[in-house]
Amino acid sequence: MKFLIAAVTASLLTPAAAMAVDYPSPGDPGKLPPPHEGGEATLHVCKKPRCFQKVQQAVNASRSGDTIKVANGTYKEGVQVKNNGRKGLRIIGNPKKPGKVVLNGKGLKGAKAQNAFFVNDVDNVTINGFTAKNYKANGFFFTNLTGYLLTNLVAQHTGAYGLFAFNSKGGTMSNSLAFENNDSGFYVGQTPKQTKPKRTFVKNVEGHTNVLGYSGTNSRYVTIQNSKFWNNGVGIVPNALDSEKFAPAEFNVIRNNEVFWNNFNHYLGAPFPHSETQVEDLAFPVGVGILLFGGRDTIVEGNQIYGNYLTGFGMIDQIVLKDEAAQTVDRNTIRNNQFGLNGTDLNGRDISYDGGGTDNCFANNGATQNNVPADNSELVECPFSGSNGLNDAARQEMIAFATDPDREKYWVVHPHAAKPGHTPLEHYAE
Repeated sequence: MKFLIAAVTASLLTPAAAMAVDYPSPGDPGKLPPPHEGGEATLHVCKKPRCFQKVQQAVNASRSGDTIKVANGTYKEGVQVKNNGRKGLRIIGNPKKPGKVVLNGKGLKGAKAQNAFFVNDVDNVTINGFTAKNYKANGFFFTNLTGYLLTNLVAQHTGAYGLFAFNSKGGTMSNSLAFENNDSGFYVGQTPKQTKPKRTFVKNVEGHTNVLGYSGTNSRYVTIQNSKFWNNGVGIVPNALDSEKFAPAEFNVIRNNEVFWNNFNHYLGAPFPHSETQVEDLAFPVGVGILLFGGRDTIVEGNQIYGNYLTGFGMIDQIVLKDEAAQTVDRNTIRNNQFGLNGTDLNGRDISYDGGGTDNCFANNGATQNNVPADNSELVECPFSGSNGLNDAARQEMIAFATDPDREKYWVVHPHAAKPGHTPLEHYAE
């Protein structure tokens, strides 16, 4: 049992390539600045005379509240936005057709090869209308700040995350696509605790062909809504880890999303360079729609969850987190979700939950099938207060899902309903 517990923690959510980058030390993001008033300029990036030839050149010339407009084209650079004297900066490409304004990291070296956009300690920055691809770390990386808008973006083929916010307070990721990323398409992590929380929104996004569609280590005050996650190894996974501050994940909402076909076994081949985890042989499970790995006060509601071969929804304590008080799943509500697409596209299991933690409850999720435990004894009706009552056999079964080197051993495979414009991905072939 000790081996299984250690293995699942390493296997489920060990940070991948992004953590190998030399990121700045986290600081206090502070308060949201007031709107900039007066003196704003519009700077232009294009290939014509009197334009800046590089996005970085325009950033270097900018001040707070300025707008940088970037013409269609491909830009071989890694843009860095630093110094809080540039708060409220807006960098605009082509919001209607972000594929026409491309930052391409292929062939770049050093810091320029890491991120298409790296924003550090600059509040309320907007990036709108770009495609980022072939960067060694991330597409769009924001850290140590308050307030941001990442919208109408495409992030493809990175070494870690597509859209990545870290140690920041409040912001929005919207109307964006992330695919072929070696960790998460969308990520919000290490959110500082706040007495008057600033909520982060991830909305109207799509993530596919990533190891994880969305992940959030020690994230809080995040609402993920009206989005689609499919053909990832795992769809959505808030979690708790010792590698980042402020464990566990808390006060998140996962609402009105479509989470389906997350059976991409990237271990057998992937369209991105697949990095090993810190424990090499043990890594992320495959075949899961939504997973709470530790976490408190989370609402999972109104989601359509179907065609995930391991389990549609899973919840388990983060059983070897150093802070034992932060290990358990507590006060989480799972309600009004639809599993199995009205019986036409079944999950391997609809719900897997071992009864860990306290005050967790389920309501109006329909007639679920093939759950863990099989007798549905841990699916306590809402409202509920008290210890849920750990089922050790169910816990060991869930741990085995993640730790067996045969990633598909515990799958229960069902045929998928036809979905125009979407093709199921389990095994990648060039």
